[in-house]
Formats: sequence, C-alpha cells, structure tokens
Amino acid sequence: MRLGDPHEHPGRRGLPRARPESEVGMTTMAWTRRRMAAGRFWNQFRKQRAGVAGLTLLVVAAVLAVLAPVFLDEDVTSVVEGTGQKFAAPGVDGLLGTDESGRSILELIWWGAGTSLLIGFLAAVLAMVIGTLVGIVAGHFRGWFGALLMRLTDWFLVLPSLVTALVLAAILGGSMVTIIVAIGVTAWPSTARLIRAQTLAVEARPYIERSKALGAGHWHIMSRHVLPNVAPLLLASTTLEVASAIVTESTLAFLGVSSDKTSWGTMLRGSYDWNAASNGAWWYILIPGLCIVAVVMAFTLVGRALEVVLNPRLR
Repeated sequence: MRLGDPHEHPGRRGLPRARPESEVGMTTMAWTRRRMAAGRFWNQFRKQRAGVAGLTLLVVAAVLAVLAPVFLDEDVTSVVEGTGQKFAAPGVDGLLGTDESGRSILELIWWGAGTSLLIGFLAAVLAMVIGTLVGIVAGHFRGWFGALLMRLTDWFLVLPSLVTALVLAAILGGSMVTIIVAIGVTAWPSTARLIRAQTLAVEARPYIERSKALGAGHWHIMSRHVLPNVAPLLLASTTLEVASAIVTESTLAFLGVSSDKTSWGTMLRGSYDWNAASNGAWWYILIPGLCIVAVVMAFTLVGRALEVVLNPRLR
C-alpha cells in the first residue's frame, strides 16, 4: 500500500518518507565544500615550513603525554620511590640523570608533560570563551552596556596578569583547577578586544543589515553571522594563548604556587629548592627549561602560521 494512501489501515503507522533528492544533494554539496575548504587550508598551511615543524613537535609532545600513564606509574613522581643515586649525571643512572631523590628526570619530564600541556590548553580555552563572549557582546551592543564591558576589559588589561594570577591562585588554593582558573580569568582581555574589533567589522557588512530587516534577533546575528566569521581569527589567537598559559603556569610553579601534580614548572622549582646549580646538576635545570621553550616555540610557530593562512594580508 502506498505511503499516504487514504485506504491505509488507521492503526498501521506509515513508512518513513524518503528524503527528497534535492535535500540529499544539498547535504552532499555542503560536505564537499567543507572538504575542499579543509584541503585548501592544509595546502596553504603546509607551505609554512615553520608552522609544520611546530605542529610536528606538538603532535609528538601530545602523543607522549597521552601515553605516559600507559607506560609509567604515578609512583615515578614519589620522593620515597626514587631508587637511583642522588643527582646522578645523565648516562650514569638513567638516560637524563636523576634529581635530589634519585628519581629519573626522563620519567618526570614524560609524566609532567601531560600536566603542563593540559593546564596550558584548558586555561587558554577558558580565556578564549570569556574573551569571545565579552568581545562579541561588546561589539554587538554598542550602547552603554558595550561601553561598560570595554571599561571592564580595560581595567583587567591594566592589571599585571602574572601578579593577579599569583594572588588568585594563592587565595583559591593550589590545585590544577584553581591554577587553570587563575590563568584563564586574567588572560581573556586581549582576546576580547581582538574579537570586538572583528565583530564591529563583520556587523558593518550589508548582509547584517538585511538580516536585521528580515527580523533576525540579537542571538541569531551573533551566533549565525558573527561567530563563524571570527572563528578563524580565534583559532590562531587561542594557539598563541596556549603558549602564554604554559609560560604562566611554569612561572607560578617556580614562584611556589602550583598544583599537586608534577609539571615542568614544579621541576624547575625543585631544582631551585635543592640547589641543583650548586651541586652541579645542570640537567635538572636545563632539561625542563628546554622542554618549556620547545613547546612554547612550537605553539608560537603554529599560531603565526595560522595567522598567515587565515589572514591573506599577511601573505
């Protein structure tokens, strides 16, 4: 019996209607356009050799951080589980030497990579969310409310972010969550100003006026028109923000405000507390520092490459 036949039994549910060929075709075309856009993006990105090198280093670091709990146990960070010699040089007791408790520097670096990368990434995401929300709202509502948001942003910009994060982390207590919050809530103002400027540029385009004339509301304009247009810029900004967050976390840890998890920053603090320089344990200072520099440089290279790809004026 055909679908929609008036003689069909009333108790029998009709078969689901097939999707119109035009709808299927439009969906296929949309996915095709997205794949083509992604292909063009990758073709342009891989021309940035520095960006590709940075991305390769980040992939290696991320994979090692993810695999750390598989190959290592958290006991490698325990001071009572260290079985090596105190301040043993690289090659004497362990590939990269040991610390003041006989723990392997290689294992500490490997285990701490996850903490440093996770704090940096989540803090950058938090700053991105706050900055994007404030920037889009301030750019869309240009009256007293938008002006109030920008004055709040300017006030946060005047505050020294490192000192503010240090005070917040000390007040909230030393845990991974509080470190992420302390970094995130002090790093959003620059993102907010950047997104506000882009929002003003987007809302000056003619199709925004047409949308308003057709009855589009504030939420529709901000979410369907403004946000997709600022997203590429946001991607590059967030990548650079991760590098800044990792440096901030390492600085806070060195100053004595850190989580209870081992990170590259806490390793630098440990080398200072135990006078690694005076004991000739240069590897205890140099190796964590090089890891921080390498990962921060990789994020910076990727972020700069994204800026060049996404902003044709920089090519």
